[in-house]
Amino acid sequence: MADLATCAPLTPSSVRSAHNKIINHIHHTPLLTNRTLNSIASTPIRPDEKAPQIRLYFKCENAQRIGAFKARGAFHAVLRLIDELGLDEVRRRGLVTHSSGNHAQALALAGSTFDIPAHIVMPTISTPSKIAGTQAYTSHVRFSGSTSQEREAMVAEVMAETGAILVPPYDHPDIMLGQGTAGMEMEEQYLGTQGAKSEGFDAVVAPLGGGGLLSGTAIWYSDKPGTMVFGAEPNYQGGNDGEMGLKADPPRRIETVKTLTIADGLRTPVGKNPWGILTGGNSVKRKFVESVYSVTDDQIKAALKLVMERMKVFVEPSAVVPLAVILYNDEFRRMVAERQKEGEVWDVGVIFSGGNTTIEALIAMFGAGDGVQGEEGKRAEGVMGLDGKAVAENIAG
Repeated sequence: MADLATCAPLTPSSVRSAHNKIINHIHHTPLLTNRTLNSIASTPIRPDEKAPQIRLYFKCENAQRIGAFKARGAFHAVLRLIDELGLDEVRRRGLVTHSSGNHAQALALAGSTFDIPAHIVMPTISTPSKIAGTQAYTSHVRFSGSTSQEREAMVAEVMAETGAILVPPYDHPDIMLGQGTAGMEMEEQYLGTQGAKSEGFDAVVAPLGGGGLLSGTAIWYSDKPGTMVFGAEPNYQGGNDGEMGLKADPPRRIETVKTLTIADGLRTPVGKNPWGILTGGNSVKRKFVESVYSVTDDQIKAALKLVMERMKVFVEPSAVVPLAVILYNDEFRRMVAERQKEGEVWDVGVIFSGGNTTIEALIAMFGAGDGVQGEEGKRAEGVMGLDGKAVAENIAG
């Protein structure tokens, strides 16, 4: 990656600069609303609940290039490398990363755009659709085991053989600033809608895996005291490492995650650089990220079903984790209701992070009719690797 010493500061103006740099290489994705989901979010889920009053605005990064927000960070990182080293040198050396799918596809796309070789190490647990999507942009795909040691060893092997430059999935300022452009666009689109509050969103909720998207979003909103930023995680098999780490006394970053949650893009611990934002603050906001909440896989499936049936939007499970928190997490809903004044309605921005799933995976997930069963279904869901093993450790999306 570009030298840390040359990276821009983690500020809103740097997010704006990142957006100016990548604007010709990304889609300006839509911001959607849905009255039915507003109604569900504002209705008690239990007879004794004081329901929060919420209007939802969805930033649809499922419509982004390669089907996920990851294109933003990948293009920003590659363009920064070109600025620093020159295009010829970056082409000579090539790029390398490890990812189960979305960052893999994003870096492969960015590399192909500038005719730069992109070497992608994919764990065997990667879904067939994400493997195919990556191979559409690069022929340099290698498969590793699904533990962090196996992936890192193969990345080191590629770097030794080719001199390729590592572009990590999330743990670098250039990636974080690039991902933050989704939050920037979302706010600007919201402010252009009828009835928008002049001070902006009351809250923004983003998925949390390695932390690139959440930290970048928090950086953008770090000078906006009226907008609280929250993270959302799956809690299956300890996938909620961010939540647990922040609740520890003192807070500590959890370095290893082993989970086969259906939110396969979030099967990774928070990175060191994003963790600094999750635990940081400034003179404007005491906390860049207010809190992180988590939900079960069944709640993620319920939210996914609502989005597809009510919004007619095709998303992957990781994308709806923020919505699942808003609809089903008791702690989050109670917090909003308690903070709201009488008659107040919160406008909440939600980032749909991606849409890289398949009909086969959904059929297997929901167990409908004579759908995909057995090994083929497990591969489509990303719960079984090419080697037949059900292992996922620190899997970057």
